[in-house]
Amino acid sequence: MTSKLRNTLIAIAMVTAILVGLAAYFIHGSPAELTLAEVTGTDPVIAPPNYETVPTVKLVTPSGWAAGDAPVAAQGLSVARFAEGLDHPRAMLTLNNGDVLVALTNAPTVEAKSLQDRIMKFFMAKVGAAGPSANQIVLLRDADGDGRAEARSVLLENLNSPFGMVAHDGKLYVANNDAVLAFPFSPGQTRIEGGPVKVMDLPKGGNHWARNLVLSPDGEHIYVSIGSASNIGERGMELEKGRAAIYEIDTATNANRIYGAGLRNPVGMDFNPDSGELWTVVNERDMMGSDGPPDYLSNVPIGVNYGWPWIYYRFEYDGRVEAPMPQYLQEYVRYPEYALGAHTAPLGLVFADEVSLGGPYASGAFVARHGSWNRKPVSGYDVVFVGFDKLGNPLEKQPIPVLTGFLDGDGKAHGRPTMLTWDRTGALLVSDDTGGIIWRVRGAGSKAAAPVAAPAR
Repeated sequence: MTSKLRNTLIAIAMVTAILVGLAAYFIHGSPAELTLAEVTGTDPVIAPPNYETVPTVKLVTPSGWAAGDAPVAAQGLSVARFAEGLDHPRAMLTLNNGDVLVALTNAPTVEAKSLQDRIMKFFMAKVGAAGPSANQIVLLRDADGDGRAEARSVLLENLNSPFGMVAHDGKLYVANNDAVLAFPFSPGQTRIEGGPVKVMDLPKGGNHWARNLVLSPDGEHIYVSIGSASNIGERGMELEKGRAAIYEIDTATNANRIYGAGLRNPVGMDFNPDSGELWTVVNERDMMGSDGPPDYLSNVPIGVNYGWPWIYYRFEYDGRVEAPMPQYLQEYVRYPEYALGAHTAPLGLVFADEVSLGGPYASGAFVARHGSWNRKPVSGYDVVFVGFDKLGNPLEKQPIPVLTGFLDGDGKAHGRPTMLTWDRTGALLVSDDTGGIIWRVRGAGSKAAAPVAAPAR
């Protein structure tokens, strides 16, 4: 091949990439035929597969929040700003002294090599998910107990796309994109100076870069969620080794093992206070149209497999997957407990307990649905509550809206709810990554906060 011909082919490929990207952005994709309610709940409608070469696209660009504006809280609840002016706040951790740690983070910077990579990079930039990562853990302190953090300090910096955090036994565990690290730490500190110990290497990069952490109620184990590197293993299953899974780490020995698998992108995790089980929310696969498959909320018993990439929703097979399916898999795949709607992108998860929002929110799980980029009409962009019975199972009801109003009605979004945690009063904290705000939702179950004691010197 001559250099002139090679350059011509490269130019044609570049023009094709631009045209495909623009077509996807402006015109591609069919509207949903099913309502969001039909693909939500304990028995969702599973739409026939609509395999796409170019995904359905409906991008919602960020518009920000004007001073004094806020999302809309459900009746009986109120919402206010706990902290603002943050650079992509995502995962949060409330310490036992009331301080709140927040990961200011974004995806690692990587070269877009394929056409799909370039288009996805363009899409993520349009919805406010691009830009360099701040790579910090900041500490927010509401010292006077008025429900607003008036003190802020950088606890850790120069990390690598940090996300999940756990404080246990004199250590702060932080999940970087490529490793779980443990730093010497005591609540009350506003800066960590000591170097970390590496607890576990993690597969780095990939389409799903966030690594979340949760501590078991007995403190004996930490769980790490790791999303897939691709949509359906289209880059080869060798790249997916150690991914699409939740790991368990022994806090005494740092030994680790895969705890649950076949989870395309598990992010939020929490323990159900009634059953004692670990639960997670999962982002399902793309490029099958606006109607599905649904993202979901489900439990994670040890050894569970939810079928990715070959199977979804227990009985549905993805005909696009080229890698051979393990023979044993179809006998062990689990049916998800609760569908959260098609392409709603659930990220945050916390269970209610006796110091939560009270009223209709006494038993169940709060879920932050980050919002779709590939469904017409858009879905998510809210915080909802899924009611549970006292045996620890989701009720056969639609979720209750808790926090809405993130969409501004003009093809834009003020912000995107991302992760959830409780503050020391029982109020719900919601990180808004594109709005740069931590929202605080109060209800009948929230109590007054006592002032934070000054740290010992």
